[in-house]
Amino acid sequence: MIQEPEVPEPEATRREAGATESSRANRGWWDRNADEYQNEHGVFLGDDRFVWGPEGLDEAEAELLGAPEGLKGRDVLELGAGAAQCSRWLAAQGARPVALDISHRQLQHALRIGGAFPLVCADAGALPFPDASFDLACSAYGALPFVADPRVVLREVHRVLRPGGRLVFSVTHPIRWAFPDEPGPEGLSVSGSYFDRTPYVEQDETGHAVYVEHHRTLGDRVRDVVASGFRLVDLVEPEWPAWNTTEWGGWSPLRGSLIPGTAIFVCARD
Repeated sequence: MIQEPEVPEPEATRREAGATESSRANRGWWDRNADEYQNEHGVFLGDDRFVWGPEGLDEAEAELLGAPEGLKGRDVLELGAGAAQCSRWLAAQGARPVALDISHRQLQHALRIGGAFPLVCADAGALPFPDASFDLACSAYGALPFVADPRVVLREVHRVLRPGGRLVFSVTHPIRWAFPDEPGPEGLSVSGSYFDRTPYVEQDETGHAVYVEHHRTLGDRVRDVVASGFRLVDLVEPEWPAWNTTEWGGWSPLRGSLIPGTAIFVCARD
């Protein structure tokens, strides 16, 4: 029996990573890890729920895109769709969603689950759609945390939205970057500067990035939104609900009861 050589664990570090390196690394990471991600989190996410983050805030309850009955007939772009659970929920409300993701393997999971709406494999920084193609855009932890310059993505979304459109996106709450990514008590003590914007990078033995995540402060996110032509309508910081006993990476009931884990930006294209 031939034994496969062991692949060394990636090294976690903080260093600069540009747009091309970030895009290439994250496309590869999500292709390699899509199966594990869907196996681990698929039950929590469901096949056709629209969940904004690990707290479990549901769009059916939050109505950040508008009342569900108002979604009928709307063209909606989902960025970083993964297995397209959010798009599937939108389609059930009568919307016309398009699910976009950089990972081909994630979209294969969307195909596996099914749904009568388009799936598009593309980079969110270069959207393959004409101007004014959509009424709404949404992203639940998709695309924006993984790009070196979020304004490139936001300007592309602004371009493809019609006047009066709305963008809603969720990301890790910026304050979490000052704490260890641990669900227990060890995750409650500040371990770094909130103002350190150096990307988190996992790299292989040759120094090539295999995963990149970019930190922006809360003020940075607001300025990115405004500089890209949007008006910030609301900033939602979901509280951890009593019913949610799930741990998800560094998210947990313990930490969620004390510090925010998710920030949701509600933006209007006037």
